[in-house]
Amino acid sequence: MDATIEIQSRLHTLHFPGMRKCWQTLVETRQHETMPLIDALQLMLQAEEDHRRTSRQRRLIKEARFRYNATLAETQYDAARGFDRTKIMQLATGAYIDHGDAVIITGATGTGKSWLATALGFQACLDAKTVRYYNLNKLLEAIDDARVAKNLSRLLDRLGQVDLLIIDDFGVRPLVGQQLIDLMEIIDDRYGRKATIIASQLPVANWYDVLKQNTTVADAILDRLVHTATRFELKGDSLRKKH
Repeated sequence: MDATIEIQSRLHTLHFPGMRKCWQTLVETRQHETMPLIDALQLMLQAEEDHRRTSRQRRLIKEARFRYNATLAETQYDAARGFDRTKIMQLATGAYIDHGDAVIITGATGTGKSWLATALGFQACLDAKTVRYYNLNKLLEAIDDARVAKNLSRLLDRLGQVDLLIIDDFGVRPLVGQQLIDLMEIIDDRYGRKATIIASQLPVANWYDVLKQNTTVADAILDRLVHTATRFELKGDSLRKKH
């Protein structure tokens, strides 16, 4: 077997797709005949690193289960609407995820809450962070299903370990009974360890009304979310109507 083909075959067998593709390019362009060995190795190793990073990012984005496609690069910054570039760029560094901080995004329907939450989550995936996106009602349904299937502890463990949890549509309806307890357990488990983004149509001042069936739980949830969170209050006409 030709040596160049054998090398390509062995790279495939050893699961080095980035290196294999780079080697193939070097052979096709005849650069492997003139390029110093150390330069070729560095080029191939860089290609493998790039391939693995890209593959991981794609996997993390898929596992996040975003409802929308949104990136910070596509975000239109407008301080008058609440899209403060400075604050968003600070969050883009990922420091809030490392510190386990909360982000609260409020505003009327269509002002861009889900877009901003998703764009921040997408950026986290690019930075190799694990992310999960949930509509609050879907999250509560998933918890109910896990309780029936007797694997609730496993689900709560996963929610507690994910680097960034995004909960959208908070406050669409009041939470009652076990729902309050479940939400408190999730928030409490993540407090100070893992980052959480909450998006809501309701102003923060009205959140207590959604949780007030159990005032003790309401106080605990709000205490862990509100006081130290980075907040965005989005304004303006519905972007959906404009589009």
